[in-house]
Amino acid sequence: MWRRFSLLSAKVKPYHLSPPPSHSFCSPFSQAISKPLHWQVAPSFSPSIFSASSNFSTVGLLRLNDLRDNHGSTHKKIRKGRGIGSGKGKTAGRGHKGQKARGTMKFGFEGGQTPLRRRLPRRGFKNPFSLTFQPVGLGKIAKLINAGKIDSSELITMKTLKEAGAIGKQIKDGVRLMGRGAEEIKWPIHLEVTRVTSRAKAAVEEAGGSVRKVYYNKLGFKALLKPEWFEKKGRLLPKAARPPPKQRDKVDSVGRLPAPTKPIPFATQEKEARTAPLVA
Repeated sequence: MWRRFSLLSAKVKPYHLSPPPSHSFCSPFSQAISKPLHWQVAPSFSPSIFSASSNFSTVGLLRLNDLRDNHGSTHKKIRKGRGIGSGKGKTAGRGHKGQKARGTMKFGFEGGQTPLRRRLPRRGFKNPFSLTFQPVGLGKIAKLINAGKIDSSELITMKTLKEAGAIGKQIKDGVRLMGRGAEEIKWPIHLEVTRVTSRAKAAVEEAGGSVRKVYYNKLGFKALLKPEWFEKKGRLLPKAARPPPKQRDKVDSVGRLPAPTKPIPFATQEKEARTAPLVA
């Protein structure tokens, strides 16, 4: 504050309250000695000095050349090995001899004793082939059909279930159809999901409908649920991927892209061809 005030007060120029009389017989030097200069007393610090009616021009309180970091916010980099006068010369803070003075050790090295990662026992394992499915019950689907959010006359896909709110937004490996509320299904419906329980499949087929287990990979799920993303990026929809060997006997067919609206009827010959062993 005092620095800013000093900048403002520096604009005040001294002048004579009572100019000395001019005598013809006195020299200018003697007049200056006999009549010393009288300076105007600086006014008290008040907001009035910033008004436009002041005798001096105001100065900006903030300048670009005054911008600097706060004291102590930055530190100079420590330069090692630049002479003993710096305090970090010669051994550069490593001390005399030893393994720590000569080089570095790998991460987790404890001087030769058994490290912590080997002292602790291992528990379980992570299965790289595990799959995570979102469950959805038949009772929830029946409520959404009665509420008018799902059209039972069309094919109910995983995209339909997601848009209706039957499942969450994050679909990792697919949807599993459960048999909860199977007694509420009293009309034929056709579904395409990733997995289905035996109770749910029996209830849907008893009402005259069908359930088909389809396979989608990660990219296929993105194309099924968000086809507008590919259109926005200017890309074509990917082709449907075939299931890996370990999942071929757990699905009925490959998923279709874009999202289908009509079901594919099951043929007895198709079912027998899938179950029959391959003959060389």
